[in-house]
Amino acid sequence: MADGGLTRNAAGIETALGILKQKFGERLQTGQSIREQHGHTTTWIANELPDGVVFARSTEEVAEVVKVCAAHRVPIIAYGTGTSLEGHVNAPLGGISLDLSQMDRVLAVNAGDLDCRVQPGVTREALNTHLRDQGLFFPIDPGANASLGGMAATRASGTNAVRYGTMRDNVISIEAVMADGRIIRTASRARKSSAGYDLTRLLVGSEGTLGIITELTLRLQGIPEAISAARCSFPSVSAASETVMAVIQYGLPVARIELLDAQMVGAVNRYSKLSLPETPLLLLEFHGSEAGVVEQAETFGALAEEFGGTGYEATTSLEERNRLWQARHDAYWAMLQIRPGCTAVATDVCVPISRLSEAVGAAEARATELGLQAPTVGHAGDGNFHATVLVDRDNPDERARAKEFVSWLNDLAISMDGTCTGEHGIGQGKRPYLVRELGAATIDTMAAIKRALDPENILNPGKILPE
Repeated sequence: MADGGLTRNAAGIETALGILKQKFGERLQTGQSIREQHGHTTTWIANELPDGVVFARSTEEVAEVVKVCAAHRVPIIAYGTGTSLEGHVNAPLGGISLDLSQMDRVLAVNAGDLDCRVQPGVTREALNTHLRDQGLFFPIDPGANASLGGMAATRASGTNAVRYGTMRDNVISIEAVMADGRIIRTASRARKSSAGYDLTRLLVGSEGTLGIITELTLRLQGIPEAISAARCSFPSVSAASETVMAVIQYGLPVARIELLDAQMVGAVNRYSKLSLPETPLLLLEFHGSEAGVVEQAETFGALAEEFGGTGYEATTSLEERNRLWQARHDAYWAMLQIRPGCTAVATDVCVPISRLSEAVGAAEARATELGLQAPTVGHAGDGNFHATVLVDRDNPDERARAKEFVSWLNDLAISMDGTCTGEHGIGQGKRPYLVRELGAATIDTMAAIKRALDPENILNPGKILPE
């Protein structure tokens, strides 16, 4: 098996497995099922198995594994929870999957500075459970209970990004093991610095191709005094999108603003036992003081009415808020019930907010033209949306049409000065579009960085950079 001219190093892999077995004993696993799990991908990208899985428990152990792999030119793929969507954890050249899930300790919480230090295997839900008694929370919510190391590696975001930003904005510092086994720390805990290259931002979003994250210092937020959730129905996706643009231009500090098209609302109703009007819907959340969230909700209601919004309701009830947002987070499972037995292929494009209405409308029209079902949900506040194609994997013609739609949508977003991925990352699936989006000179610059930091190309080869 080869990728981009690279060849599988069978002899090196066999030697490395022998050395690692001596060092790690039962924490090196080579069984078929566990290797399949660690090559797992939640899209239609084929599963490509590693040759072995090592469970590390410390930064020093990660460095040991990397040094062995470096000495024998063996690929090494960092693994968190396996929730990535673009084949990030596949092993096209085989090698070692380095499972970091047992590095799951919250190392320190500095409440006065609103930051914390965690190991990469800590999940976002576990961190927020740990923080709750201190009146703090970590705001990045990609939906899945992903590991924080994986979230940093893919530059994840989610429903709260419109107010709190993405992982890029919330990682203060990183400890990482580089391709030669050296351990680096990219920054101090200071809130700002002009000291040298910004290696933190270089590693955030690098998808394990430049270094393996072994510790993170994260920015925290105080739990708001009051939270209000709201929903509003619209006659069309265009009307809902125009409302979003008006909200952003007005400067209304929404924490979340999610768009669901009519097909998605119907699916959510059936799956979560709701009775929402089956027309395009905006779900919102406001954070602030008791008076502030009431004012924000009232202001949004007035803006929505100008664009034909109906059935507007806002609530501060914890039960009602949780019910609405759980339904939103269950949208993936709700979609699968539209066509039981189908495969859901999630797209992930992001456009300037002024083009959101046009992009979503065009995606709906193109899916219909191709005879596909592609319910849409989006983080509308930052122009990011997912048209998820429901595909019969046993139907070659339908698979071909789905691939045509995905390619067309990526190109559409790029043509609108947007991006082929707002939050899922490049992995394997988005590689063909990176040159189109950024240009050959930019890709050459990325490749030069990769060669400088990983000259033997052992860190997650076959990802991000085109062949």
